[in-house]
Amino acid sequence: MRLLILGGTFNPIHVGHLMLAEEAAREFGYDRVALVPSSAPPHKTPDGDPGPAARLEMTRAAVAGYGAFVVEDCEIERGGTSYTVDTLERIVATYPLEGRPGLLIGDDLAAGFESWRDPDGICRLADLIVARRSGGPDALERPHRRASNMLLPISSTDIRSRIGSGRPWTWLVPGPAVRYILTNGLYGSA
Repeated sequence: MRLLILGGTFNPIHVGHLMLAEEAAREFGYDRVALVPSSAPPHKTPDGDPGPAARLEMTRAAVAGYGAFVVEDCEIERGGTSYTVDTLERIVATYPLEGRPGLLIGDDLAAGFESWRDPDGICRLADLIVARRSGGPDALERPHRRASNMLLPISSTDIRSRIGSGRPWTWLVPGPAVRYILTNGLYGSA
């Protein structure tokens, strides 16, 4: 199996995450996408976080029935701060992979890649793919491929704001995740 990995807070997961992952998987010939919700990201504190378990369940709900996606819970199961190198070590040891997995990161994160824990180890374990998120320049100075994905100006921050202020948001989030948010009253939903 050729596997593409997309990690994130997914607070909440939205169609931009899924479209980005699907486009990159097709562009670079990956069979499946592993979505990896973080437990506690090292570089930011999730705003309005309903907790790792809720974010995991939203992510699972969003892709249930889509065989091209798998939700990997290793970061939440491990707990504590989530480091990409640890996740890659787990995935490489667990999945029957054909070749190295791809690690998809946004160009908004590429400039800070050298501050991640063990960037050399990450590059040893996975092929880096930089996706267009901000529309900014490609700042990653390591060997990588550049995705030609479309830019969707959707963010979890904006979705949380829309939910909390009563503005329209439900078409930005996959239906099963919308139901999870509403059922559990997340982000100030009624």
